[in-house]
Amino acid sequence: MQPVPVDVVVIGAGQAGLSAAYHLQRRGYVPVGRAIGDVPTFVVLDAEERPGGAWQHRWPSLRMATVNGIHELPGFPVPAADPAAASRDILPSYFAAYEERFALEVVRPVRVRSVRREDEDPAGRLIVETDAATWAASHVVNATGTWSRPFWPRYPGQERFRGRQLHVADYVSREEFTGKRVVIVGAGISAVQLLDEISHVAETFWVTRREPEWSDAAFDVPARVAAIAGVEERVRRGLPPGSVISVTGMHWTPWARAAEQRGVLVRHPMFASIEEDGVRMPDGSFVAADVILWATGFRPALDHLAPLRLRTPEGGIRVADGRSLDEPRLFLIGYGPSQSTVGANRAGRAAVRAITSEKTGIAA
Repeated sequence: MQPVPVDVVVIGAGQAGLSAAYHLQRRGYVPVGRAIGDVPTFVVLDAEERPGGAWQHRWPSLRMATVNGIHELPGFPVPAADPAAASRDILPSYFAAYEERFALEVVRPVRVRSVRREDEDPAGRLIVETDAATWAASHVVNATGTWSRPFWPRYPGQERFRGRQLHVADYVSREEFTGKRVVIVGAGISAVQLLDEISHVAETFWVTRREPEWSDAAFDVPARVAAIAGVEERVRRGLPPGSVISVTGMHWTPWARAAEQRGVLVRHPMFASIEEDGVRMPDGSFVAADVILWATGFRPALDHLAPLRLRTPEGGIRVADGRSLDEPRLFLIGYGPSQSTVGANRAGRAAVRAITSEKTGIAA
């Protein structure tokens, strides 16, 4: 089957992908299925069964009042919602309404198997192979995010543990831990939020690799923008992006304060190993556990880009201003400095400006 020609393939219909699609439309691109005549075209491919990106998989207790980040898409504000409503009940419907409002015609469910070069011509096309069709694109905007790649660190004895181990990606509610002893691993916002939540019904033991550096500064838009800038140099050099928390430190969120006031925000050093019924600490002491909850973050979902051979020896991809330095036809948004929602919105707009300026020969 011959590849379907298209100007831009957007991979992923989360925050970053929908932002890119919106800006493509604003600059005259149309979904490839509606193209008439010589107009620039795009297609958005999404692996999910329905709209909503990662929001549809968040745990039910993540409420609109405690959503971490700016989740508003460009050109269409989030409808007013009860702050106590679950974000996974509100935001997927908002994403669906967004796709319909702007007629983005997202193709789903489609899994991208690989992105490769058609030939050695640096101005040639990139071939996007999926389980449904193959596309030949002038540019690819990769917006696959991280939710599908939860990171599980490895520790000695991990396979011997007789209790339950789960990642925050699998978390449902605190009730499943009632009366249990839960070791919570991780220093991010999710770790602290779930520590506060679970500690109401269970005995918790919080461990991190490094002592958290708490900041009293508000984690507002300027703080988020500063965090985005903090990882720019890493991805430019081809280093793994790292976490925003590693740049900003830990901010005093309402749930962190609540946990502190109840005396459960007590950090312990990372355990040295895992045994059948708990964890062994660096000083040799033993902590019994029924559950280990790994709040250890996610990694970018980029395996489908492997044929492009962009990985550096350090394990990252060299990116500047959202664009691959070693494959200029590829943009990575929602990656590195654009991994937050506010960064993803800006990166989507910037990618489209760059693509448009090349096509027209006029600087955006």
